[in-house]
Amino acid sequence: MIVVAGEALVDLVPAKSTLDGEPGALLPRLGGGPYNVAVTVGRLGTPVSFLSRISADDFGDALVERLRVSNVDTLLVRRGPEPTTLAVTSLGPDGGARYTFYAEGTADRLFEAPETLPEAAIISFGTLSLVLEPGASAYEQVMRRSDALVALDPNVRPVLIADADAYRARFAGWLPDVDLLKLSEEDAEWLAGKDAVDAVVEWQRQGPAVVVLTRGSKGLAVVTGSGELIEVPATETNVVDTIGAGDTVHGALLSWLYTKGVRTPEHLRELDAAAWRTALRFAGAAAAVTVSRAGAEPPFAAELGPII
Repeated sequence: MIVVAGEALVDLVPAKSTLDGEPGALLPRLGGGPYNVAVTVGRLGTPVSFLSRISADDFGDALVERLRVSNVDTLLVRRGPEPTTLAVTSLGPDGGARYTFYAEGTADRLFEAPETLPEAAIISFGTLSLVLEPGASAYEQVMRRSDALVALDPNVRPVLIADADAYRARFAGWLPDVDLLKLSEEDAEWLAGKDAVDAVVEWQRQGPAVVVLTRGSKGLAVVTGSGELIEVPATETNVVDTIGAGDTVHGALLSWLYTKGVRTPEHLRELDAAAWRTALRFAGAAAAVTVSRAGAEPPFAAELGPII
């Protein structure tokens, strides 16, 4: 099984303005980086469980129900009386998303590490859950204690990072415990202060078996276990918005790896260029479906065909 650990929240996405100069209504969309990853994995038919703390409010009920109908096991989900985190989303001319977060005193921040870690072949972390305390330290504890193959997508949200240098140092401290690092070109440049490709090549030497880079309209790339850079172009699609695109890539990659029997860092390092091209094309095709519709709506397996 794959375990995805992290937050679930509600994105408030603006509808089109009805009056000149006035914003449109904010439409609630269920999301959060790790939550979207778990939904992607479940919809692609791969066994997955979500490790999190979710509010007992109406938004929380909807979040849990969507996990269930997306084939995500919820036995590791804990509920709390605090409200659900909200992310107000604005969209740029290219459909890119920007976020303002309302996360003070919310349920997911109070996550506590379980005494007994869940059995998993792969466990994934990322986004706000590794930033906002006290939950961030609890998730980090799970990461360092796990015997599973560890995947990380930092999915950086600078607006919530009070001390950028401290966060960058913390990120560097995770790398020896991470086997699969996936991040966007923008995140890599923000974290490293230099060209994204140069950064991922360097990070791959510091612990992760492989590093996957999402590059928007330029496609996907991976630095393999042998240090080779493999690139594939983006799948053509009509972009409505990019909410959940990177999360879909991450979830689709985890599904592909699990289906191919990848369970250890050694397995990751042994994948050759042909295998990675297939994996990246599959992940890119899944993300192309997500960006073709509003909000983070990853595809079900029937929309893509079998995991090849």
